[in-house]
Amino acid sequence: MKKVSLLGSTGSIGVQALDVIKRHGLSVTALAAKSNWKLLSEQALEFKPKLVCIYESEYKDLLKEELKGTGIAVLSGMEGLCEAACEPSSDIVLNSVVGMVGLEPTLAAINAGKDIALANKETLVAGGMLVTEAIRQKGVKLYPVDSEHSAIFQSLEAGNRRDLHKIILTASGGPFFGKSFIELENMTAADALKHPNWNMGAKITIDSSTLMNKGFEFLEAMWLFDVKPSQIEIVVHRESVVHSAVEFNDGSIIAQLGVPDMRIPIQYALLYPNRPESNVKRLSLTDYGTLSFLKPDIETFRCLGICIKAAEIADTTAPAIVNAANEVAVASFLKGEIGFNDIARLAESAFDSIEHQTVNSLSDVLSADKSAREFVSLSIRKD
Repeated sequence: MKKVSLLGSTGSIGVQALDVIKRHGLSVTALAAKSNWKLLSEQALEFKPKLVCIYESEYKDLLKEELKGTGIAVLSGMEGLCEAACEPSSDIVLNSVVGMVGLEPTLAAINAGKDIALANKETLVAGGMLVTEAIRQKGVKLYPVDSEHSAIFQSLEAGNRRDLHKIILTASGGPFFGKSFIELENMTAADALKHPNWNMGAKITIDSSTLMNKGFEFLEAMWLFDVKPSQIEIVVHRESVVHSAVEFNDGSIIAQLGVPDMRIPIQYALLYPNRPESNVKRLSLTDYGTLSFLKPDIETFRCLGICIKAAEIADTTAPAIVNAANEVAVASFLKGEIGFNDIARLAESAFDSIEHQTVNSLSDVLSADKSAREFVSLSIRKD
């Protein structure tokens, strides 16, 4: 029975992961959440992990009261999150927390010799060099959970990695596909949260609407599959049926298709290489009839262009700066403090204004992250 430490258990990916875990008889050794202590306590009572972590420490006492007498240890903060990631009896850590907070527990888990099922984009966006080097040194496995990277991972199984020509990374285009930059000026958070195909958390859904999410996936793909920016083509595919594809040197293109349901890539990451029944709706190509493929509009969706520029210098702190700027800007947009297009403007400004340093350590990444957050926060206050 595979034992799983699940970080981000109360979010969209975490809840679906627990569904997969229950269905296939896996066990849970640790659970961690940001602030939803009530749901976390319910999950703990059902799955009976050895420990739980509530990242925001002000909820720790409430959680302890709920779990009194169960023998489940209750932790909090970054230290608790890293302890959950390193729980000695776990075989694999599924990291589905949102934001830069996911980097340190990922590195801690790798250094503890744990395999990683990764759904936290920021881990590779901001710390790709550190993570890939740690994985190489420790000899652990990294399984992508994002639907696109899982599709690439699965498609690569059809050939030899040395024969890979390029990656075709698909994008839904988000809720604002086809609109101009001027039209986007007046879009609200409520508008941006109406994703056409996927049910995701608020932050990731906003990132999808700006195409920042696809830019982050571009950066992730570089690190996951050891390719250059020139080897990644982004294709807008509105139906979200082809989750991504690879082209080999002989001209063959291999793709992974399926209904837009995250339980498929979650299950593949946790049970690789096995493919048992998933209880997910079956794909009928005739129901769709026609699938469309288009070029992305980088001039309108400027966040994507920023990430591609950062990818050219991915061994520096540039991606961490863009990520941090975006996190602050998206949080402000969700509060109604800034406009939709201000997210791209602030990310661009941070990218252009903050010096890019070579990444040699975690402290380099954390320092760049802090600088970018302060820069964007000050810019918002000035406006």
